[in-house]
Amino acid sequence: MAQRNGAIRLAKLRGLMEAVQVAGIKGKGIQALIVSSDDPHQSEYLREHDKRICFISGFNGTYGTAIITPSKALLWTDGRYYVQALAEFDPPEAWTLMKEGLLDTPTRVAWLVSNLPPKSTVGADANLMSYTEWAVLHTNLTAAGHCLMPLEENLIDKVWGNEQPVPTNNIVLPQQLQFSGRIAGEKVKSCRDEMKKNNAKALVITALDEVAYILNFRGSDIPYNPVFFAYVILTSDDLHLFIEKSRVSEKAQEQLINEGVNAIYHPYEDIHVFLKQIANSCTNGEKIWISNSSSYALHTDCGEAKKHAAITPINIMKAIKNNVEMQGMKAAHIRDAVALVKYFAWLEDQIKNQRGTVTEVSGATKLETFRQEQEHFVGLSFPTISSVGPHGAIIHYLPTSKTDVPITDKELYLCDSGAQYKDGTTDVTRTLHFGTPTNFERECFTRVFKGQCRLSSTIFPLMIQGNYLDTLARENLWSVGLNYLHGTGHGVGSYLNVHEEPIGISWRPYPDDPGLQPGMFLSNEPGYYEDEKFGIRLENIELVVKANTPYNYKNRGFLTFETVTLVPIQTKLLDVSLLTDAEIEYLNKYHAKCLSTLTPLLQGPHNAQALEWLQKETRPISK
Repeated sequence: MAQRNGAIRLAKLRGLMEAVQVAGIKGKGIQALIVSSDDPHQSEYLREHDKRICFISGFNGTYGTAIITPSKALLWTDGRYYVQALAEFDPPEAWTLMKEGLLDTPTRVAWLVSNLPPKSTVGADANLMSYTEWAVLHTNLTAAGHCLMPLEENLIDKVWGNEQPVPTNNIVLPQQLQFSGRIAGEKVKSCRDEMKKNNAKALVITALDEVAYILNFRGSDIPYNPVFFAYVILTSDDLHLFIEKSRVSEKAQEQLINEGVNAIYHPYEDIHVFLKQIANSCTNGEKIWISNSSSYALHTDCGEAKKHAAITPINIMKAIKNNVEMQGMKAAHIRDAVALVKYFAWLEDQIKNQRGTVTEVSGATKLETFRQEQEHFVGLSFPTISSVGPHGAIIHYLPTSKTDVPITDKELYLCDSGAQYKDGTTDVTRTLHFGTPTNFERECFTRVFKGQCRLSSTIFPLMIQGNYLDTLARENLWSVGLNYLHGTGHGVGSYLNVHEEPIGISWRPYPDDPGLQPGMFLSNEPGYYEDEKFGIRLENIELVVKANTPYNYKNRGFLTFETVTLVPIQTKLLDVSLLTDAEIEYLNKYHAKCLSTLTPLLQGPHNAQALEWLQKETRPISK
């Protein structure tokens, strides 16, 4: 039945595409529709209302772009989702997977240029595509004689109809100063100082985590992300907040005023009309400051000649944590480590002593209960990736009742999980084997660890972009012809999004990366995956700190990483013969820190199992 529903949806969509009026040419329609995995704020994670790719294709990953023509339906996604997409396509025979990152996969625009009939019209929702992506498509399609057309109606929504989930509009709460470390008024003043330097009459804030950050508000409109749907337009005198005022709790409203900001509230839907009014009032070369990551529709409202298109000052401000945020992140990771140590100790005991069957789903649930015991816990930071054997090769695998299998001592177990605490956001991956791993599994695990160790230990110049560090994590895999098809690291928010722009470590450059600076948090997560066999990933969160070097070339300043994740790495999965003395010393020091930090928090009879496991897993290793 589900497959027939998928085919029906595609047929209805193609009928709507054919009926679109193009430049007054009756019956022309559009020859291709682009569907992005975005909401109007270009969020990574989506509320159910915005999961349009999932609705039309069945694919439920967080990243992808679909192109539908009268005869084809294609989905571009990266290596995290190859296996998942093929398993979820509805109907599978109607969809073609385009594997981004492989040499023989054309880009979306290259495919369109090569496959469209002459003088074709390509349609897309301008609210759901960033200006950067729109500009690239427009330039290339126009050069090839085609037209990129913003659609007045979202065709997926028309097919979805009354069954489309209602948008979430949950209450907005304040983030207290003890966790934010800086009042909203100071953040607003810093933005206005930057606006003056750039002759910006207004700053348009569209990314939901930026809106939450500058206001010191938090919400729950998107699962796992403490954000809410709103826009902010900041001028030299006023802060305009586009959200129904009734959604903002009285405590949040009071805190914002007490922190020096008197917001002017507008209905959420008024953003476009208001922005056009601001743009029309610009004089003497005044500009509207808007990020290229914002939607093409909002850029159109600004007018091309009146834009200052650049990363917002909030994005960089948010990435560089203040002292309160840094200490909160460290404290959150210590409490999170307690929960993970309890879970892994319990899980090993269940399996080795055959105390009962633990599955991927029940294991993830148990881990969440251990996290719920920790102070300041709010919720998970993403769905727990609890994956056994072949499921571990599905990089963003989500266990369900249909796919659930027992965790045993026969296969590798990969657990990638994180939590939202009021003082920080966590994300940690560990891979374990509760039986006897194969030699190949041990070699792969060891090379992944060597990559993580290499990146964590490196010293690099101040302001270097994360893209330049990516090779360090891969070289020990590359040297034997292995690799992984995802980035090595992402920024992490402070009780905000677990994947935080603009920084990251990847083979792909981050266009807005301002360069690494002290106070930034990034993940360090190399891996290796054998399709239909196993997956291995090790992930720590690293804090960028100043490095002590004997020299300081051109007074540049040099940096390194401080690991804030404190969860043991399973040493029995290591082939010690492949490790250098420096790597052994690194791991022994790391485990000594895990032991000394967590032991005081695991006292008492109820923690005996966890403490015993911690002591066992942190024993020093040697050749």
